[in-house]
Amino acid sequence: MKTVTIYTDGACSGNPGPGGWGAILRYNGHTKELSGGEKSTTNNRMELTGVIVALQALKEPCTVELYSDSKYVIDALSKGWAESWQKNGWKKADKKPALNTDLWETLLKLYNMHEVHCHWVKGHAENEYNNRCDALAVAERTKFA
Repeated sequence: MKTVTIYTDGACSGNPGPGGWGAILRYNGHTKELSGGEKSTTNNRMELTGVIVALQALKEPCTVELYSDSKYVIDALSKGWAESWQKNGWKKADKKPALNTDLWETLLKLYNMHEVHCHWVKGHAENEYNNRCDALAVAERTKFA
């Protein structure tokens, strides 16, 4: 199975407000950048969308090293929270409804197609790929501001 490294980030001005996402896929010395945005969204939706679009770009099941500065995304995937929310009718442990269930449904399907290893990175720090994803996300957000 191929191993692909993916970096993602989301950005939003206001919450909700104009937002953008960025993703970088790295495989075998090749790098592909993806980005997009929406006029009215939230930061968490942009974080999720970046991961979804990056995983959708994979043409076959892969081992994925996923890097994001979003604790929301990384913890919900790596700690099994999102799968628990789904099993519990999209209710969290505190019985409150989970948010962004449309995106989580899509992401969990993709997540289960691949062998994904989640890694949290500190945002706006020294990771060049996370910083580049942030720049892509901000550039997309600016188009909708």
